[in-house]
Parts: sequence; C-alpha cells; structure tokens
Amino acid sequence: MAREAIDPDRSGLVESDADKKIYWEYYGTGRREPVCLLNGLAMHTGSWGSVLPSLLDDFDVLLYDYIGQGRSTSADEPVSIPQLADLLVLILDEVGIERLHLLGISYGGFVALDFARRHQHRLHTLTLSGILLSHEELFRMYEAMSLRFYRAGEIGFELYTHYLYEKIFGEAFVHRAAPYLEKMRLAFFKRYQHQVHSLIRFTEAQNRFFAQLDEHMPGFRAIRTPTLILAGGQDRVILPSVQRKIADILPTSRFELVEDSGHVVYLEQSEIFFALVKRFCRAKGVRF
Repeated sequence: MAREAIDPDRSGLVESDADKKIYWEYYGTGRREPVCLLNGLAMHTGSWGSVLPSLLDDFDVLLYDYIGQGRSTSADEPVSIPQLADLLVLILDEVGIERLHLLGISYGGFVALDFARRHQHRLHTLTLSGILLSHEELFRMYEAMSLRFYRAGEIGFELYTHYLYEKIFGEAFVHRAAPYLEKMRLAFFKRYQHQVHSLIRFTEAQNRFFAQLDEHMPGFRAIRTPTLILAGGQDRVILPSVQRKIADILPTSRFELVEDSGHVVYLEQSEIFFALVKRFCRAKGVRF
C-alpha cells in the first residue's frame, strides 16, 4: 500500500489572531483549479500521501493541519469548528486562491460544512464523506464513548486505537490491508499518545457543533454550492441512511453509495472515490 512520498511545491505557516501557527502544503503550479482535502480527526497532512496521485493528474491540491494536528500549534486550549473553517480562509489568502473545490472526510466534513456556511463564495464544489447533519443518538453515544477512552490515560487511549480500527473499516479493506493494519494503528497511537488533549478538544468542538446545529440550520440550508455526498455502504460509525439525510438539507446536493467500504471511503475504495470526485469537480456538479 505504501507509495513513494510526494513533496509539496510550496509549504508554510500562517499565524492566526490567537497566535496559533497553522501548517499548510500546496501541490501544483497554481495554473489548475485546486482541491483542498480536509483531514479526519486522527489524520494530518501526511495521511493523504498514498492518494495524492489520484488527484494530481487533474488538479492542484491544498492540505493543512488543524490546530492540534501535525505541524500546527497543539496547545491544550479550546478549539471550534468555525475557527478551523476560518483558518482555511487565511491559508487561501496566503497562497493566493480565490475559489477551490473542498473535500472533507469524517471530521473534515464538519469543517467543510461550516466553511460552506460561512464562506461559500470561495467554493466551486463541496464533497462530503462520513458525516451527518442531524441529531442521532447512536452517534452521540459513540462520541461519549470516545471521550471516555481519551480521558482514561495512555492505557485507555491504546485500547481506543484497537476499538477505532475495528469500527471504521469495512470487511473487504480489512482483508486487503491486513499486513498493514497494525502499523497504521501504531502510527496513530504514537502520533497522539502525548497529545491526546487534541483529540479531546476536537471532540468537544464537535459536541458544540451539534449543540448549535438547530441555530445554524438555516445557514446550512442556504448553501447553494454543488455538493456530492459519498457514503460507505458498510459505514458503522455513521450509517449510510443517516448520511443520506444531508441531501434533504442541502438543496443542490446528490448522494452516492460506495459499496464494500466502511467509514474511510477515500482510502478503502480510493479509485472509485476519486473518480467520482474528479468527475464532479470538473462538471462543477452541473452535468454529473
């Protein structure tokens, strides 16, 4: 599964008003439309390395680490999803991007939705995968369980990494990736074992996102950016039927089910996933 690493053409740090340093990478010359890939909770910019070639034939690519991820500031302080969305505006202005295609998977989907709610004039298209935009008790229970693991110390966090990797992947991917799964799990554990506070802060921010969901729902319903929703047919974190509800909220969206995939569709069925994304981005959602 491993591929040779691709170095960014540009990278840097932007500083927010709160004196936070945010790391970004840009792949391409700036002559093509850019796609920004927004990390899941347990990811960082390096997590996209194996799938970058799937996009770079057609688009430039922008990546960035949230506060608490990768090479960005990781102070144990509250963070909010609107804040993470607004930091992307700073990066776009720094890099010189007026509009882009935005793709958010899992936690990145919440950041993408808030970016679209607050800054949709900066978007060509929006792609979401593995998220929800409704109050669901099973997901609330999953979030509460995750927080218990995070707050249980190093042993509790290591147990969580086993629980998470059992839950997020579909059966077909687990069979294909069996030789690599333990290496992936250990990389996740080592990345966060000394900064589990970041995972706690991300989850607290997500809880506030849902606490304000009804208040912000008119803003979500006002999103007119063409939106593609890609759900894994075997997603046990957020059921496909729950993800489908987003299409009833966003007026210019369409829903696609990707069979034989769990929660992490971009990785489990990357060829199908990025073929759909590229087709959607090229068409700006109109002729898809």
